[in-house]
Amino acid sequence: MGNAELQSIHVHPVKAFRALSVREAVVEPWGLAGDRRWVLIDDGGKVVTQRQQPRLALAAAEPLPGGGLRLSAPGLDPLEVAVPEPGDTVTVDVFGDKVEGVLADTAAHTWCGAYLGTGTRLVHMDDPATRRPVDPDYALPGETVSFADGFPLLVTTTASLDALNALVAKGDHAHEGPLPMNRFRPNLVVAGTAAWAEDDWTRIAVGEVEFRVAKVCGRCVVTTTDQHSATRGKEPLHSLGRHRRMSGSLVFGQNLVPLGPGTIRVGDPVRILG
Repeated sequence: MGNAELQSIHVHPVKAFRALSVREAVVEPWGLAGDRRWVLIDDGGKVVTQRQQPRLALAAAEPLPGGGLRLSAPGLDPLEVAVPEPGDTVTVDVFGDKVEGVLADTAAHTWCGAYLGTGTRLVHMDDPATRRPVDPDYALPGETVSFADGFPLLVTTTASLDALNALVAKGDHAHEGPLPMNRFRPNLVVAGTAAWAEDDWTRIAVGEVEFRVAKVCGRCVVTTTDQHSATRGKEPLHSLGRHRRMSGSLVFGQNLVPLGPGTIRVGDPVRILG
C-alpha cells in the first residue's frame, strides 16, 4: 500500500458537462475549487444531468479567471458566461435537496437550451459554505457540498477498474469493454492499490490533505454513457449488479469529505490512515 499515488485529478465546472483533467487542484471544504459550482435546471427547477440528457457529455465548460465559464458544444459557437451578480436566488432541486442558486444571464440559458432542444437555465452556486449541507446521515456538523450528487469528492482506483473490466469481459456484454475511468466521473483517481481496497478505507491523505471516507458511491445510468459519443450501453451496471451490490446499490468508488484545505497534485502519495 505504500506505493499508492494520485494518478489524475478531474473537475467538472458545470455538473454533467465533460470532465476537465488538471495537474493540481485546490481543495475547498465543499470540494475541488471550481468543481460543480454550476448546474442546469429544467423549467420545474430540477437538475438536468446526463441521466436525462446524455449529450451533455459532449458539452465542455472551461473555467475563466474570476469564476466564469467558456461554454462549447458541437454545432454551437462558444459562449463566455460571467459569474452572476449577487441577487435573487432560484430553488434548485438536486435529487430532492432544495438548494438556492443564482441564475446566469439570459444568453447562457438560450445557449444551453439550443444545444439540448429544451428549456433549461444555468445556475451558479454563489456561497457553497452555506447553501447545501452534506446528507446528515453521513455528515459531520457544518459539512457542505456543491452541486455534486451528494458529497464533496469522489475517488476511484485503477485496480478496481481493472477488476471490473475483467468481470465485464466475462459477461454478456463483453464487447462493450474495457470501460474507461471517465464513465465514473471521479474527482480523484488513485493508482497502486489492491482491487476494491477502497471498500475498507475510512480516512486517507492525498499529499498534504486529509479526507474522511463518507460512504461508498452508488452508481446510475450515467456510467453506461460513452463520454465521447454520448451513446449508451448495458455496462458497467450489468456487471456491477452481479458482483458489486451493497445495501441495494450498485457501487464503485468512495465519496470523500475534506478534513482541511490544501492543494493536491498529480503524483502525490496517497496514504491510507484508517
